[in-house]
Amino acid sequence: MHPLLGTLGFATNVTPATVMRTLNLEGSHRPQPWFPGTATILMLAVTGCGESVTDPGADEITELPRALTAAEGEIIGASNRFTFDLLGQANRPGENLFLSPLSASMALGMTLNGAAGETWNQMRGVLGFGNLTQEEINASYESLIDLLVGLDPAVETAIGNSVWTRQGFPVHADFLDSVRETFGAEVAELDFANPAASARINEWVKAATNGRIEDIVPAVIPVSVVMYLINTIYFKGSWTYRFDPSETRRERFHLDDGSTRTVPLMTFRRELPYQENGRFQAVDLPYGGRAFSMTVLLPRPGVTVDSLAASLDAAEWEAIAGGFSDTELLLYLPRFRLPYERKLNDDLAALGMVDAFDRRADFTRLSPVTGLFISEVRQKSWVEVNEEGTEAAAATVVEIRESSAGPVVRADRPFLFFIRERLSGTILFAGKLASPPAASPGM
Repeated sequence: MHPLLGTLGFATNVTPATVMRTLNLEGSHRPQPWFPGTATILMLAVTGCGESVTDPGADEITELPRALTAAEGEIIGASNRFTFDLLGQANRPGENLFLSPLSASMALGMTLNGAAGETWNQMRGVLGFGNLTQEEINASYESLIDLLVGLDPAVETAIGNSVWTRQGFPVHADFLDSVRETFGAEVAELDFANPAASARINEWVKAATNGRIEDIVPAVIPVSVVMYLINTIYFKGSWTYRFDPSETRRERFHLDDGSTRTVPLMTFRRELPYQENGRFQAVDLPYGGRAFSMTVLLPRPGVTVDSLAASLDAAEWEAIAGGFSDTELLLYLPRFRLPYERKLNDDLAALGMVDAFDRRADFTRLSPVTGLFISEVRQKSWVEVNEEGTEAAAATVVEIRESSAGPVVRADRPFLFFIRERLSGTILFAGKLASPPAASPGM
């Protein structure tokens, strides 16, 4: 199995399995499986296809529409390395996690076109691009978007990009041309002081994610913000082999602390791609024509989900993706819905992207205005797994501010105030405005 892309998204603390190989939770009439604390690693992977038989509903896709170029292979490898680097930084013991490294990579990839000097070097390094030039990186992003969207007619995939700038803020034409041509980005200049600006941006994100991601930017945009760069990814796929809802039962899910939680547990018996070793069991659940799949990794007894997550890297993922063989198995998988949100600044800084977040930032290829920096990289994501298939969405926003704008003091809530003589230090009056009198005609 040849990996086209390591992950569209990844999650921990959400799942299932034992093989008949039996992959399951537990019930009194079933074998007593073990579950690793707050569970398994789930990966929504884009993979090439091995030889197997699909249900009649969708034509099996056995190869890409064309061969990958060397540069595309490089960027896919870069995306995989970034995936596991980010997983290592973002994972917290006992907590759920669902991110789209691809969405973060594309949002930062657009921003990379405006970076220069050491800022550009650090961003390129964290994104895993090695020695690729800007032109090679852009060409590979562009072709990857073309490959992913529409690859399987039975699976809905959508990738959106947009750049929103403050009205009157100067932006280099070359930068705007790059994000339009490479990423197909929508570019718009808005009056950020008008509440309608944030509403328009949020509506764009909501539409691009089929209503799953809302309010990616605040209702009141801070005056120092000059630009938002946003990527969205939407995925909806029906299982090649669907679960029968009448077979779903409420069963116990075992958490790391020894407690249990009752969850709806789906089940079927079928031949699926499977592998196992001393650390985990893995099963691959295909969607539609099998170009897309969900890969579930269930840690073995004595191996925690967090230690397994920490041990994975791009090289092992490639070995996992290529190591499946069709095996008859009994699968038990929870039905779940998981919203998630994370600020990625600290994760990216820990990986080496440092200068972009402070006054050392160099974004001179983005604008002639100096003092620009990334104030926030935030991602919102959402996933639902049920008997029919999977729906997932993510939006990543990169917020750019200008440091010369200074702080904002907006006294539109209760505050203290003092009237004083500064030289002697004498306080003449002290007050608290908790509830201002209603404005009169003369005020």
